[in-house]
Amino acid sequence: MNPHSEPSKRTDIHSTPSSPNPSAENPSHTSRTPHAPKPSAPADPPGASATSGPTAPTDPTDATETSSPPDPAEFSNSSIPSDPTVPLAPSNLTASTASTPSRPSHASASSDTTKAPSPEAQVTLRGPAELADALPYLMGFYPDDSVVMVALNGERGRFGGRVRLGIPTDTAQWPDVADQLAECLISAGQERDARPAAIIVYLCQEPAAGESGKDVKDRLRPLAQRLRTACGALDVPVLEALCLSNGRFWSYCCPDFRCCPAEGTPMAMPGTSVMAAAAAYAGMQVRGSLKEMEARLAIRTGPRAAEQEKALDTAAGALVPRMLRGEAAVAVRRDTLDLAGAMIRRFRQDTPSGSNRARDACDDALLTDAEAADLILGLQDRVTRDRAAEWMDGSAAAPALRLWRALARRCAGGYAEHAVAPLTLAGWVSWSTEDGPSARVALSRALAIDPDYTFAQLLHRAINEGLDPEPLRRCLREQHREAVSEAEPAAPAATKTPQPTKRPRPNRPTPAARPRGPRGGTGPGTRTTDGRGRRRAGRDGDRSRR
Repeated sequence: MNPHSEPSKRTDIHSTPSSPNPSAENPSHTSRTPHAPKPSAPADPPGASATSGPTAPTDPTDATETSSPPDPAEFSNSSIPSDPTVPLAPSNLTASTASTPSRPSHASASSDTTKAPSPEAQVTLRGPAELADALPYLMGFYPDDSVVMVALNGERGRFGGRVRLGIPTDTAQWPDVADQLAECLISAGQERDARPAAIIVYLCQEPAAGESGKDVKDRLRPLAQRLRTACGALDVPVLEALCLSNGRFWSYCCPDFRCCPAEGTPMAMPGTSVMAAAAAYAGMQVRGSLKEMEARLAIRTGPRAAEQEKALDTAAGALVPRMLRGEAAVAVRRDTLDLAGAMIRRFRQDTPSGSNRARDACDDALLTDAEAADLILGLQDRVTRDRAAEWMDGSAAAPALRLWRALARRCAGGYAEHAVAPLTLAGWVSWSTEDGPSARVALSRALAIDPDYTFAQLLHRAINEGLDPEPLRRCLREQHREAVSEAEPAAPAATKTPQPTKRPRPNRPTPAARPRGPRGGTGPGTRTTDGRGRRRAGRDGDRSRR
């Protein structure tokens, strides 16, 4: 009997606020219809609870890039947001079928009796429709043109690790990609002692010209089947496989046309689902689609790109020879950091509004081609780049992120490889400000350009391992304090103004060393007056001292 057509036998999946990662309760093995959870805001930091899910969901590229980063040609769009920024709803938000916190009985309460902790509130998402609607909130953005696999951990089926990969255009790669994704997700859970109990698969792709959503579903069916087979070979079942396209979804696991019609089921209107309400209550932000996020970092083209490339050629002729000499390189570093600081102050004073595209256009207008060229080339120096990373929190974080994005867009023509440094800085600032999805997108683009860029590799891996950026922030702050303290002694000497010289005064004898006059006098040449104001003569009428 088809479980999709029997809601009475269906086991709902709930979300609880005990874990910082989105979690769901696993349906019983007799039911095949999973239900996505509502995220909840955690009271404890990641890893604080022993019952919480894995603190660092892993993505397929990070699992394989311990020795080398992913191959951009094989894994396109391999920014793998393993976990949303804060996709958790508050603990007091419940759905209609959710359990509510119990209250202690006042009749049986006593002064020496401790209150039992109330059960955690849960939100139940029913069926594939709400499961499909939950995807952007699980990822922090809508992962278009992607394969997404989400693990369910433990007896209650909490959402755990998740992997995202761009759908390969070459269908011959699908079997290998499916095997790698399944092995990566399952092995990552085993490393954290949380082997997945089940997996949910999403295939997201918009129709091409002349296609419909149903055509996309049919075209991707072999990939969905291969993913289910790969997971089953590792003894982990796929409870649900969904195709999301053109505002509709289809289930690859449900053959019943009464609940899963051939023309697909419309997605819920934005902001009307239980997950949307939970996310809004928790203050969670969905950052649009993956394509929109990548467009903010795309290198400019057209006539403006040609002008920028000319400015880069001019700056390269002037700066590169100086950067190769010791004393001149120090001066270039100082000039680059001074210019970057001035640009950050300029960006802070002019905060644009409107859509992302409008704001990025305003940021581009704040930066001249010559200024962008000097900064792009100056940031190729590792020491300069590390010093620029100190603008990562406080009031400097937002304008610095805008500046790094603008510089990444300016690496036109033959200078595309120079975008790695500003892209990595953009990823670092995003991670430092708790924007994991944006950080992964920026770092993935950096690694797609230069897979061996060490700074991007380390940051990308740290994010996917669930590490806290605060230790690195402390290190950078200490580095900044040391640099300031080293510069302080030299600053007064450079700005010291000459003081006017004073005329030396003759040494006067102290009162004790002065020669004493006649007895009764106060000193040599003492002059006294009588009551009438006339000067009284000295002894023997001597008036020589007048």
